[in-house]
Amino acid sequence: MQTGKQLAVRETPIPGFLVIDLPVYGDNRGWFKENWQREKQLALGLPDFGPVQNNISFNATVGVTRGIHAEPWDKYISVASGRVFGAWVDLREGDSFGATFTIEIDPSIAVFVPRGVGNSFQALEEDTAYSYLVNEHWSAEAQSEYTFLNLADPTAAIAWPIPLEQAELSDKDRAHPLLDDVAPMLGRRTLVLGADGQLGRALQQQWAGRTDVEFVGRDRIDLARPETLDGIRWSAYGTIVNAAGFTAVDEAETAEGRRVAWAVNATGPSHLARIAAQHRLTLVHVSSDYVFADVEGERDEHDALGPLGVYAQTKAAGDLAVAAAPKHYIVRTSWVVGSGRNFVSTMAALAQKGSRPEVVDDQVGRLTFASELARAIDHLLASGAEHGVYNVSNGGEPTSWAEIARRVFSLTGHDASAVTPISTERYDASRAGVAPRPRHSAMRLAKLEATGFAPRDQFAMLEEYVASLPTA
Repeated sequence: MQTGKQLAVRETPIPGFLVIDLPVYGDNRGWFKENWQREKQLALGLPDFGPVQNNISFNATVGVTRGIHAEPWDKYISVASGRVFGAWVDLREGDSFGATFTIEIDPSIAVFVPRGVGNSFQALEEDTAYSYLVNEHWSAEAQSEYTFLNLADPTAAIAWPIPLEQAELSDKDRAHPLLDDVAPMLGRRTLVLGADGQLGRALQQQWAGRTDVEFVGRDRIDLARPETLDGIRWSAYGTIVNAAGFTAVDEAETAEGRRVAWAVNATGPSHLARIAAQHRLTLVHVSSDYVFADVEGERDEHDALGPLGVYAQTKAAGDLAVAAAPKHYIVRTSWVVGSGRNFVSTMAALAQKGSRPEVVDDQVGRLTFASELARAIDHLLASGAEHGVYNVSNGGEPTSWAEIARRVFSLTGHDASAVTPISTERYDASRAGVAPRPRHSAMRLAKLEATGFAPRDQFAMLEEYVASLPTA
C-alpha cells in the first residue's frame, strides 16, 4: 500500500475538527506510516494537544457501530487496519452545536477531534482496528462528564453506509438521547484565585455575567497551603488567573511574614505552573514592579531582575516559576488602586480629617487601577496575545507619590499644600521595619499597546476614582 499523499491538515465545518492526510509507504512486505509526528504536524496547524494515553479499538465484523460519544478531552484518531466510516457531531455549547461531518478513514487519513465533539465509527471491513491518542487519563469521574447523542438522530441525519438496523450496536448506544434532549458540553472554565482581593473584585466586575468564570477565595484555595490545590479537577479549566498574593511589603521582612510571603508568592505559583503544564492550561500570574533592579528610567519586560527586599525576592521567584509553564502571561504591574484600603483612599481620608501628611517625592511611577488591570488581563486572553511577560499600568506621565497625594487633596476640595514632600531616607528613618522600595517604578507599555490595548490615563481615572469615594 502506497498512497503518494503529502502530509496535510484540512479544516472541516466543525470548528477545530481537523482531517490529516498521512503518507503511507508500502511494498510486498506491508506498509509503514508516521502516524503521529508532532513536529511536522504542528508546523501544519495541528494543535499541540499533549497526548497522555493511547487506546486501540478492535472490531471483528463489518457493521460494528459505536457512538455517538463526546468526551472531555481531545483525541487524535487513525486506522491501523481496515476501513471505518466516521461521523462527528459538535455537541459543545455554542453556535456550531449540532454541526455534522462524515468521512471514510483508512490508514492514510487521521482526524483530530476537539473536546466535546461527538465521535462515532462504523467498521467497513472485518478485523478493523483504530487507535486514538487522548490528552487526559480516563477515569470514572471523567466518564461522568461525557455527552451522548443517538446514532439515528434525525437532525444529524447521518447517512450510515450500513443501515443501523443491520449494524452491530450496543444497547447503551441505542438508548442515547436525540439532539433536542442533549445538554451541550460546557467549555473549559476560567478559575480566578484571590477573588477577595482588589484585583479579584475588579475581575468579578469585568467578567460579570459570564458563566464560564469561577472565583475562589482563600477559604477554598490558599496558596500558603498547597494541599488546597489537591482534589481540583483541573481538566475542567482552560485558564487560571492567579490574582492572589502576599502584598504586605513591610510584614514580609518579619520571620512569620517571610515564611508566608515565600509560600504564597513563590512556592504557590510554582505549583500552579506545574499544574498548568500538566493540563495544558493558560496561567495568568500577577507580578510587581518590585522585581526589577532599582535603576533610573522606565522598565522593559526583558530588563534584568534585581529584587531588593523579601517581598520583591518572592515575587521574582514566582515569576521564574511561572515562566516554566508553556502557556503563561506574567503581568507586571505597579501602585495598584482598587476597592478597599489603598494609598488613594487613605489620602482622601486624611484630607477629610484635616491631616497634613508627609509623603515621599522621590519614588516615581504610575498608578494602576484594578479595573484597568482587569481589563488588560481580559484583553490578553481574548485577543490571544503572544504568551510571555507584559508590563501593565495606567498611561500618562510618571509621577511621585507626593504628587498623587496633592492631587487627591485637591480633588476632595482640600488644600494640596497640606501634603509635605519628603525623601525616602527621611521617611524610612522615622519608622521601624520599613522594607526597601524601588525609586523607579514606571514601566514601558509598548509591548502591551502593540497587542491593541490602550491604557487609560492615570490622572483621568484618579479623578473618577476619588469622585466615587464616600464622603464623611
